[in-house]
Amino acid sequence: MKVYQTDEIRNLSLIGHSGSGKTTLTEAILYVTGITKRQGRVDDGNTISDFDKEEIARKVSIGTAVIPVEWDNVKYNFLDTPGYFDFVGEMYGALKASEGAILLVDASSGVEVGTEKSWSYTEEHNIPRFIFLNKMDKENVNFEKVLNDIQGQFGDKVVPFTLPIGQAENFKGLVNIIEETAFEYNGKDVKKVDIPAEIQEQIQSIKELLMEKVAETDEELMEKYFEGEEFTIEEIRKGLKLAIASGDLVPLLVGSAEKSMGIDILLSVAKNYIPNPAEVGVNIGYTGEEQVERKVDVNEPFSAIVFKTIVDPFVGKLSLFKVLSGKITKDQDIYNASKDKTDKLGGLFVLRGKNQIEVSEVVAGDIGATSKLQATQTGDSICNKSNPTLYDRIEYPQPTLFLAVEPKAKGDEEKIGTSLHRLTEEDPTFVVERNSETKQLLIGGQGNMQLTVIIDKLKNTFGVEVNLIKPKVAYRETIKGSSSVQGRHKKQSGGAGQYGDVHIRFEPTDEEFIFEEEVFGGAVPRNFFPAVEKGLRESLEEGVLAGYPVVNVKATLFDGSYHPVDSNEMAFKIAASLAFKKGVEEANPILLEPIMKVEILIPEDYMGDVMGDMNKRRGRILGMEPQADGSQLVIAEAPQAELFEYAIDLRSMTQARGRFTMEFIRYEEVPSNIAEKIIEEAKAEKE
Repeated sequence: MKVYQTDEIRNLSLIGHSGSGKTTLTEAILYVTGITKRQGRVDDGNTISDFDKEEIARKVSIGTAVIPVEWDNVKYNFLDTPGYFDFVGEMYGALKASEGAILLVDASSGVEVGTEKSWSYTEEHNIPRFIFLNKMDKENVNFEKVLNDIQGQFGDKVVPFTLPIGQAENFKGLVNIIEETAFEYNGKDVKKVDIPAEIQEQIQSIKELLMEKVAETDEELMEKYFEGEEFTIEEIRKGLKLAIASGDLVPLLVGSAEKSMGIDILLSVAKNYIPNPAEVGVNIGYTGEEQVERKVDVNEPFSAIVFKTIVDPFVGKLSLFKVLSGKITKDQDIYNASKDKTDKLGGLFVLRGKNQIEVSEVVAGDIGATSKLQATQTGDSICNKSNPTLYDRIEYPQPTLFLAVEPKAKGDEEKIGTSLHRLTEEDPTFVVERNSETKQLLIGGQGNMQLTVIIDKLKNTFGVEVNLIKPKVAYRETIKGSSSVQGRHKKQSGGAGQYGDVHIRFEPTDEEFIFEEEVFGGAVPRNFFPAVEKGLRESLEEGVLAGYPVVNVKATLFDGSYHPVDSNEMAFKIAASLAFKKGVEEANPILLEPIMKVEILIPEDYMGDVMGDMNKRRGRILGMEPQADGSQLVIAEAPQAELFEYAIDLRSMTQARGRFTMEFIRYEEVPSNIAEKIIEEAKAEKE
């Protein structure tokens, strides 16, 4: 593949609801641009962008695939992203590497949840986009109805650039509104035809609307428009491009990816109206504390951001990067500004699906790949050591569903840990952590599907089998009352004996643990105080109710006795632990549970359901804040024990429109009826 200059490159992410046809569109593009001789099909598992074993088995995209093609002297990098919500992090990474997006909509389904989510993200980040209304040939498709649906949801900034010829099964071609030309399709063959008379009027009214949009982008054009002068094709293109770049205009194209219809126009719209990397301007990075500007220009110092990592046990680690300035050649060493380490390239290539195409250099604005980078991970900035440039990391959603992992075979623990760590490199929205209290290995992600894929990858790629179980709650124990008790340890069995005797008062406190002494007259010698404190601190690790750690206890040593020969540190340590057990039992011990603060963002329509559900989880609603887009932010508190599967439940309650974050805030007493069950279970587990 030849090296294209920055202004000859277009980077476009394919986004949209699962099943809208993103992968099929990449196959149509590959076919129309002559790279493949026939289109692959998702159902047959032979597409170029769904090459992962898990993707082929499930018939859905799981990771972003880059599909570079050449057409009309332009290189296009299409980034095929998953539509399934659990893999939303892939869309975030792809859009970081793109100047534009193509939002696919299934014409037979209209606007779906994934359409709304993709639209909101691109709107929020002001990413130029156009809509490809796919599957126009499906039965019962009504173009006017689906167009009204889209404009009703997203406003009249959505304007058709093409109109269909024929409806549903009779869809046979389309009209290019700007150029006022019409085409009929038969596979790859395209035939120019006359524009159907019945849509002439519609074309003129849309064209008039587009000319208004052009006029609004420039004062000179506005004057020309009011004077009734015609715009030149250059002026039209320039004006429309500006309107699309600013987000004031979102073109809508019609077609059928399965039948390769409308692909040529899609490519020409991407070429003419989506900004090339050089037109985006500058990237802001940092050299130490100092802010630096890097133009997307081949003459600038080299800098890039790694937006995706693929882990393959056979090929090794592949890092995909977008060059933000300068260029990279295959013999240069690179400096990782995020890790402050030098890394060596394992070759330089572009990826098309899993196929590596070797290249001599990758220039500013283009997407490249290399292998075997040791220190480099997704989100890292790579550059020349002489001109270090550190960019802001890609923001990924926090995990909301955590499950515990148990090995099926004994002795696999270490292998599980290293394999999971490698998978976190591939997917930054997936985390692995060990809970030091519950001793469980936890994996966290966006939802059930993502964690199931991880488990399948562990088995199929790394040869390790595990079970997923519900995580344990890190309960605590404390006391509500006070008690004064004696702890006495006396052992006499030939030779030196052991003798320790303490009187300790236990009471609640706000601090984790306080130890004080009020011993008069040397009843317990000072040199044994540290042993008493140590005995108490060690006892805190296991409470009397269910063996959970004990917190918020003040222990005061106020009396005791000792033996001049038999007393030693060990004896006083044991005496203190006996006093602890007795003292806590007599001071009204209770169980505490972690309480989480939950912030839930939902459309207004789901308020009743979400609030009712939160009450069932023993939650408290603290407040509601209306958002600018009409949605509501519900702020609540609820016990962690009730929230382990909240990610799954909220998704089904809100048709996946709701999202939430949660964080630990404090411990609170467990209601007695629930505490009894927890204590019974903990005791049964120990038996």
